[in-house]
Amino acid sequence: MPPAGVTPLPDTSIKIAVGGALGRMGRAMCDAVLADPGMELAARFDRPGLTGEGIVGQDEALASADVVVDFSTPAASTALAEVCAGRGGPALLLGATGFEAGQIAIIESAARRVAIVRAGNFSLGLNMMLGFVEQTARQLGPDTYDIEIFEAHHRRKIDAPSGAALMLGEAAARGRDVSFSSVAKRGRDGITGPRTPGEIGFSVVRGGGIVGEHSVSFIAEDESFTLSHSARDRGLFARGAVVAARWVVGRPAGHYSMRDVLGFSDKTSVLVG
Repeated sequence: MPPAGVTPLPDTSIKIAVGGALGRMGRAMCDAVLADPGMELAARFDRPGLTGEGIVGQDEALASADVVVDFSTPAASTALAEVCAGRGGPALLLGATGFEAGQIAIIESAARRVAIVRAGNFSLGLNMMLGFVEQTARQLGPDTYDIEIFEAHHRRKIDAPSGAALMLGEAAARGRDVSFSSVAKRGRDGITGPRTPGEIGFSVVRGGGIVGEHSVSFIAEDESFTLSHSARDRGLFARGAVVAARWVVGRPAGHYSMRDVLGFSDKTSVLVG
């Protein structure tokens, strides 16, 4: 049954269950699904013990959905991936950031059984920017152009650099065909010496209610070039997740990203209306 106040849509609609539904992103995701005529908000659920109007248990939510969307925490998302893999579905969209290596390994294992789209940021604009960063890094080589990534978020964010900033760094490293871990410089303090050629630097701001700011600068001796993205409302992340949910329905098991959804890989993309 759909949550209280939700009118069931025809069977052709995509049925979405939202995890962490009582959180800020969970609420935004519910609003985005309700605003899409091709989707049905089939269920809302949250951590055991949390209650609210229309909130159901996890098992009931999974049984009612084509796709589950979860922006809650790495631990909750990892556990959810294991459950979905064990029951053979539904497909998953995971939007938490700050996953540890062991958690990612569990998700990759689960993705051998179900389709999972995992992204540190579901903004369509920022994910288009990832493609541009990769292409630019391929053309502007490390002998001439240094790369610096800046990000700013609200005071409540608990991980740094942000998942999106790390995605941008990985895109730049991919463009230069180098290992990201070998070139990432995630902090500078004290007497650091001259910059190492080819490194990708990060700087971070935390304060107030900043939704999300990201920029990637390519800096030479005689010029600089910056790609940037500014998020003004959390609803944009939910709208991007709706696009990804439409894309993942019917996909074979696999660990996908927004790079796949938007066609920056060799997998079929979806047009964004």
